[in-house]
Amino acid sequence: MTDEEIGKLTQIYHDMLVGVGEDPSREGLLDTPKRAAKAMDYLTGGYRANLDDVVNKAVFTSDIDQLVVVKDIELYSMCEHHMLPFIGKAHVGYIPNGKVLGLSKIARIVDVFARRLQIQENLTKQIADAIAKYTGAKGVGVVLEAKHLCMMMRGVEKQNAFMKTSVMNGTLRTSDSCRKEFLSLIQEK
Repeated sequence: MTDEEIGKLTQIYHDMLVGVGEDPSREGLLDTPKRAAKAMDYLTGGYRANLDDVVNKAVFTSDIDQLVVVKDIELYSMCEHHMLPFIGKAHVGYIPNGKVLGLSKIARIVDVFARRLQIQENLTKQIADAIAKYTGAKGVGVVLEAKHLCMMMRGVEKQNAFMKTSVMNGTLRTSDSCRKEFLSLIQEK
């Protein structure tokens, strides 16, 4: 965000504090609107990220044709309905088709899409589609599991519920054995 955009967002947070009955001029809140604006800028950085720049040509030729899995990738996102966080992990697997993706790029792709206002269902698909786009994989599987503060702090207030979503495409969708292998690998400790 530009300085001007941060300034506008800072004013919005100032007005929000007034709206909930707080005094933005009290000592503990003096810099809160600006800190909150900068935090929101960071938490929504995925809108300003370019996937081509993130992947940065880290796609390499390989004759590997077996499942590649990266599991337990931490993710932090914000629910688009209440703007409250959801926190969890992503498990990503793909069957290469002549190309592999640099390991850190998988986590960076997760972050690009997680750093937007989201619903978990869409986030799962966006990650899978990006992995497929950059690798041309024979199949991609993504499983996300997360706890949603919009369900924990308000509404039904269920502290132990978590949501799992999955997207399987290509061979990971059509082959029972490939899908089972992926799911068993992400379950192992």
